Amino acid sequence: MDGAQFPPAPEHGAIPQYPIESVDNALKVLLLLGQRPALRLTDVSQYLGVASSTAHRLLAMLQYRGFVRQDAITRAYVPGRTLDGLAFGLLRRLDTRTLARPVLEKLNVDLQETVHLGRLEGSDVHFIDSIESSRALRVGGRLGRSMPAHCTSTGKVLLAGLSEQELLSLYPSEKLPQLTDHSIGSRTRLLEVLASIRAQGYATSHEESEEGVSSLAVAVPARHAPRLAVSASAPVSRMSEATSHMVLTRVFAAVEEIDQLLL
Repeated sequence: MDGAQFPPAPEHGAIPQYPIESVDNALKVLLLLGQRPALRLTDVSQYLGVASSTAHRLLAMLQYRGFVRQDAITRAYVPGRTLDGLAFGLLRRLDTRTLARPVLEKLNVDLQETVHLGRLEGSDVHFIDSIESSRALRVGGRLGRSMPAHCTSTGKVLLAGLSEQELLSLYPSEKLPQLTDHSIGSRTRLLEVLASIRAQGYATSHEESEEGVSSLAVAVPARHAPRLAVSASAPVSRMSEATSHMVLTRVFAAVEEIDQLLL
């Protein structure tokens, strides 16, 4: 097979200062496998421009890690369990908003309050979906916005799922930035609050991200990646103790439903 028949490997940005050829070759093989149903040893050898023995060692290592497997009959190399798992994981990640949307819509109608779906990105929470309340006095949507995680109920409930070592890495300084006077301002206080959140299973925010806004959030179980959380936000005047209990019950039910959809 002529090497000219192989598509060139994509390049994004400048070549690394210290490129590792073996790693690059392994990535090229995986890219090629994404375009063809199977690869033979000669395909890999010609594509990379290396000896058959080198190609064989490379495929053996990919097979060891489960990225490829060798068909018992054809002896060609096809995607392995690890590669399949990565592919399905990415598909689930892309489909998360689509799958969760009907649940959020129902929650929005039931509560008549603004609801959000967020994920943790470092020390920020990024809102990947949001549906505003239909009421005249309402909390604005946050679709596409990123906010300091420790200042929101969504972010705090997701931070509560991290280990102490991970939290110390995210927050190396004792002093934390505040969005309002009610925001958590120190790492020590944040760790105390997160311990309480772990114990009770949900997080609250009372004017910590915006003045006049209260919210409740529950995380989707940790077996899903990326970690997600659902929250409901309302003006402080409407978030009484009795209302909070009702909102929390509905949010827990929504999270359970999303959990089942993501299985």
